[in-house]
Amino acid sequence: MQTGKTWGAAARLLAWAALACLCGPATATAAEHRAGESPGERDSRILLWPGGLAPGDTALEDADRITDRSDDSAKPDRFIDRVSHPYLVVYRPARPNGMALLVTPGGGYGRIVLDNEGTGLVPDFVERGGFTLFVLRYRLPAEGHPDPRDVPLADAQRAMRLIRAHAADYQVDPHKVGILGFSAGGHVAASLATRFDARVYAPLDAADRQSARPDLQLLVYPVIDLGLEIAHAGSRERLLGAGNDAAARQAYSAQNTVTAASPPAFLVHAQDDTVVPVANTLVYAQSLLAHQVSTELHVFPVGGHGFGIGQADGLTLSAWPRLAMDWMRWQYTQGDAGKSAETAR
Repeated sequence: MQTGKTWGAAARLLAWAALACLCGPATATAAEHRAGESPGERDSRILLWPGGLAPGDTALEDADRITDRSDDSAKPDRFIDRVSHPYLVVYRPARPNGMALLVTPGGGYGRIVLDNEGTGLVPDFVERGGFTLFVLRYRLPAEGHPDPRDVPLADAQRAMRLIRAHAADYQVDPHKVGILGFSAGGHVAASLATRFDARVYAPLDAADRQSARPDLQLLVYPVIDLGLEIAHAGSRERLLGAGNDAAARQAYSAQNTVTAASPPAFLVHAQDDTVVPVANTLVYAQSLLAHQVSTELHVFPVGGHGFGIGQADGLTLSAWPRLAMDWMRWQYTQGDAGKSAETAR
């Protein structure tokens, strides 16, 4: 892992995402002190690629922009776009349970939201649950990168391998690393869960000898299908390009790449989602079950799209974080993920 900073002491995020976090290895770049990040986020950053840029890539103009759409400083609603130097931000619990999640937030492949599907997870998953979160700022396919259709997957593969390679530094069991994806980030997560062994970049170092297969996959209102009937059209056009054809739409629809080796799945969607129809989750669940992949499915009647954690108060779907954490613990002790971990050891 490329190191431009030494491992540091614990740093505290701002009040809206307060937790202790150990400095991660990072490469100093012009974006080192980018506006819109808290000190804790800067100090817990891990760049994915040596030197910051992925192999064969070049920096975008006005790169790595963070924008806050909120008028309330206590409740930020930030997103990042024009990602040239993809990286992880690590959120560490005071009492780690050994389990970790690679988090891929959504944003329609046009941006990556940072709070509703990122920092908002910290109180439940990190502070109370003891999970270590690695939130990914992945490259976006429509911003001028080479091989654009596979750049989010390449970043996700590299991130999973780095987490495993340095699991001991974070008190994480390398056989207990899942992925949690939302919306278009759910497509990134499902792509990793089903195409973890696809050759989308040339190996660079020892970390790339690690498996990119998540031990579990958790998808919340995910983009799955890229066809003409139930897809989120914006995500499809940004991932595949405006001139996409039927073959590309089929190849990049995640239900078509499920295999028996795909990890156990936890799926959450609201029936009244008018942005990414619930049919996306249903076709994915059908494919998982057809391949005998252990699957837990929750379809809630009300919730719309993008509810994350903080926008579900008063609704039954507000229970999804607790259900997800209970499911992960069960999977690692009694379910298929636990059996796979024992075999790996």
